[in-house]
Amino acid sequence: MSLYRNSAWFLKGVTEFTKNAFISASKRFVEKDLEISMAGRSFMITGANSGIGRATAMAIAKKGGTVHMVCRNKDKAEEARADIVKESGNKEIFVHILDLSETKKVWEFAESFKRKYKSLNVLINNAGCIMSQREENAEGLEKSFASNVLGVYILTKSLIALLEKSAEPRVVTVSSGGMLVQKLRTGNLQTDRGRYDGAMVYAQNKRQQVVITEQLAKNHLNIHFSVMHPGWVDTPARGLRPLPDPVPQLHEEQPLRTPEQGADTAVWLAVSDAAATMPSGHFYQDRKMVSAHLPLAWTRSSSLEEQKFMSSLEDLAKSHQPH
Repeated sequence: MSLYRNSAWFLKGVTEFTKNAFISASKRFVEKDLEISMAGRSFMITGANSGIGRATAMAIAKKGGTVHMVCRNKDKAEEARADIVKESGNKEIFVHILDLSETKKVWEFAESFKRKYKSLNVLINNAGCIMSQREENAEGLEKSFASNVLGVYILTKSLIALLEKSAEPRVVTVSSGGMLVQKLRTGNLQTDRGRYDGAMVYAQNKRQQVVITEQLAKNHLNIHFSVMHPGWVDTPARGLRPLPDPVPQLHEEQPLRTPEQGADTAVWLAVSDAAATMPSGHFYQDRKMVSAHLPLAWTRSSSLEEQKFMSSLEDLAKSHQPH
């Protein structure tokens, strides 16, 4: 089955995830969807100092939105902020330093943000990490899971009360096509048993993000939740696909997307009126709702499995909440 999944995923990638595929898909885009002012609306974007996150922050800043950049590296974040302010002419760009893999600090940051700011219209969960070997954070949690899953869950859940008080609240999570080869795993969340394969752990984390989005959407009907695939993007994290290229010259023949092209659907989901009319809790690619599963790949999980995963996540989150 894994051979089938990987082959089906690769064929899908070549036809849908490349730069050429984006150019083809963009022919059906409605330009006026993004011709909209975001003045007076606030956005939090994690991992906003580079790649897709930076392109998303730049696009929203140019539309007049207030942008809260949540980044790990202060120097890189400040440099990115200066560039965004200069190019957009928008000074309402703020830097917040946070490492999403440091679980207790995610709790503390969210609580502090709620005390300081009266509204948040959109949360964009973009930051992600992939580990070449298994590492644990100071709290004994595997870093990839802590950053990509638990940190995202805690940040989102903590900010829901603020989002619900704000106009037209949305949560957009940047996932990966790699999750298409993964079925939700409810056990061994810390990958402390068996061989550690960082790319596959990352892909599993991205499947878990899809499930989190689906489940939160069911419980918080006033917020529009979405999760999206940016395609294969030429960023510092370009190696985050779960498989090596079967064809060495693949990306000479099938060029990677620019960060702006990768960010396009995230921006569309975050700001457009059209996106708000789409179903909440679903998976999107190139401005349209698509399946979160490959055909005949047996990656769907039961409601019981999904509830078990969400319960485990909630227990872990609470156990690392500062008192």
